[in-house]
Amino acid sequence: MPTPNLIPVAELEARVTRIFEAAGVRPESAASVARVIVAGERDACKSHGIYRIEGCLKVLAAGKAAGDAVPQVHDSGRAVIEVDAGGGFSNPAFDAARPLLAARARETGIAALVIRDCLHFSALWHEVETLAGEGLAALSMCPSYAFVAPAGGKEPLLGTNPFAFGWPRQGEHPYVFDFATSMAARGEIELHRRAGKPIPEGWAVDADGNPTTDPEVALAGAMLPFGAHKGSAISTMVELLSGAMLGEFMSREALDFMGGGGLLPRHGALILALDPQVFAARSGRDPIAEGEKLLSAFGAQGARLPSQRRFAARAASLAGGIPLTDAELAQIERFEAEGLAAPGA
Repeated sequence: MPTPNLIPVAELEARVTRIFEAAGVRPESAASVARVIVAGERDACKSHGIYRIEGCLKVLAAGKAAGDAVPQVHDSGRAVIEVDAGGGFSNPAFDAARPLLAARARETGIAALVIRDCLHFSALWHEVETLAGEGLAALSMCPSYAFVAPAGGKEPLLGTNPFAFGWPRQGEHPYVFDFATSMAARGEIELHRRAGKPIPEGWAVDADGNPTTDPEVALAGAMLPFGAHKGSAISTMVELLSGAMLGEFMSREALDFMGGGGLLPRHGALILALDPQVFAARSGRDPIAEGEKLLSAFGAQGARLPSQRRFAARAASLAGGIPLTDAELAQIERFEAEGLAAPGA
């Protein structure tokens, strides 16, 4: 097995930042996008790591993303805070509004952030993990593209519609989960296609509604929700809360607006921040300590908490560097040299 190239986290982040700056993305936004992409690679989340650079460059090259957009925060003084991404990436918009979101949650107990008109490509765990690191519980969700058939159906209607949750812990990494409401993220199927590997049974159906393990056929057919009717219902909730309720695109509208699924989706997103201390104030109990009783009980019976594998990969990357294959390193070098003119961008 080939020896991987170990790249220091800071070095890779600087290189990815420069790729986006050269592609016309404002420096602050380039740094924000690079942090999230490199964090995915650092944590061994390959489907949301440097694999995502190509999609970001592609939407910039097509003129469908505003690389120079400056997020505009709108604060009415109430629980709901809005930030207009202006057709730019979602990550800089979150970064611009996060301090106000956290402060409002501590003030009122609960606050919501509406991100409007954003390009979305990243996992959601970085948002809820950041807020949990500040002592807040958090939920994040967004629609995507209509690639998923509802339970009992065969035609794409719902998005992969990710949903994430974070809970603060003292002296430990936060409790974090982040999952698509489809059986797998679409990026996972794409990675199987690139590797020439079949996908597991139950992930998708072909255009006629028949089960398939061929990633090419799956991408042309429909993905399936996890847990049948249960995943389908949760996915519908995500569509309603982060699409219809916000007055932003739902997954079918996003697909139509962008002219198909070849580019990153453009829609809105919803992030909720809650202060456990405010909610538990009159109880006389410490909500973090109470939560720890539950979370520590997992390990006592040999169970693994979500994100433990990711945190272990992070520790290894921070200590020894991020492992990249020769092909991955060559791709980085190609984007550095050619930018928006690179094949696939």
